[in-house]
Amino acid sequence: MDLRCRDDQLAVRDAVRAFVRERIWPRASGWSEAGEFPIALLPELAGMGLTGLTVPTDQGGSGLDALTTALVAEELGAGDGSIALTLAAHNSLCIGHLLVAASAEQKQRWLPPLARGEHLGAWALTEPGAGSDAVSSKTTARRDGAGWVLNGQKQFITNGSIAKLIVVIAATADRRLTAFGVRSDQPGFRAGPGEKKMGLWASDTAPLVLEDCRISDADRIGELGAAFGDVRKVLDRGRIGIGALAIGLGRAALETATAYAKERRQFGKALSEFQMIQWKLATARTELDAGRLLIHRAAGLADAGKPFTREASMGKLYATEAASRAANAALQVLGGYGYLRDHPVERIVRDARLMEIGEGTSEIQRIVIARDLVLAS
Repeated sequence: MDLRCRDDQLAVRDAVRAFVRERIWPRASGWSEAGEFPIALLPELAGMGLTGLTVPTDQGGSGLDALTTALVAEELGAGDGSIALTLAAHNSLCIGHLLVAASAEQKQRWLPPLARGEHLGAWALTEPGAGSDAVSSKTTARRDGAGWVLNGQKQFITNGSIAKLIVVIAATADRRLTAFGVRSDQPGFRAGPGEKKMGLWASDTAPLVLEDCRISDADRIGELGAAFGDVRKVLDRGRIGIGALAIGLGRAALETATAYAKERRQFGKALSEFQMIQWKLATARTELDAGRLLIHRAAGLADAGKPFTREASMGKLYATEAASRAANAALQVLGGYGYLRDHPVERIVRDARLMEIGEGTSEIQRIVIARDLVLAS
């Protein structure tokens, strides 16, 4: 296996890394304390091509492959988990579903403004009573003449109150799902108050309410009742992105802790000279590198047009848990300073925790992996 990235992929990564270090990392703590997504940043993100990562170039996007997108997600995660998650929901979920299932007319109508960053997108699958068991959706879409009427609630929706286009998954029959493109200004649609979360404070998360929300059949995405298959495809690719984002978070924590350990002196020598500290840093680095390789393997399979469901779950499972371990190890190295909100590691510890939950919990990833093993045997 060739583990090297192409020069053009590395060039994209390096450009995003420089942008993140200059424009995102220094401001991340301020955005977090403000508790809302900095919408004024959106034109800068769009100018870097970050709002249309996988959208074809002829529709205004960057046209990046899965591996390059993973490289970008890691750099964004290393800068600010909230900004990275906002873009992940926009690119991997909303745009990702459109790329998988939308018609040519819908793609032409919806993708260019999303790719140009004129507005953000969101993806609404989870409900108060339906998370991992997505086909138990209680949000319904009922035929009404030439259109549809949607009723129900969605929960934990990233970008829920700031997105202008939301891909809503609704039941059109018992355990049969269909996707719809819903505009935020559509009558009968509203976002609830933003959630107060443990971390990722600058990422918008809100419930959505649909009350007799009328949707044209032209805004129905994909085949009637077949959205669950599309959802699985979207989540497979999304898990690559979340895994890469998590590696970025863990890397930022590790780099912060390493720099601190070199400067902080106790008992007459730098912390980095103590074997226990060295072992913490070495373990974190090893696990993060292993997680990155798993994520890149899944991305490489996706780019080659080969099945990658199991590999995406393995990568997401290991990378997200490794990131949490690295962040906690970094906090321990910093000691009391790591527990203060003045230091970025405290924020990273909180932000990293969601990566083990969103887009399929660690438990779901183990089910996916185990099911593949059983079926393969």
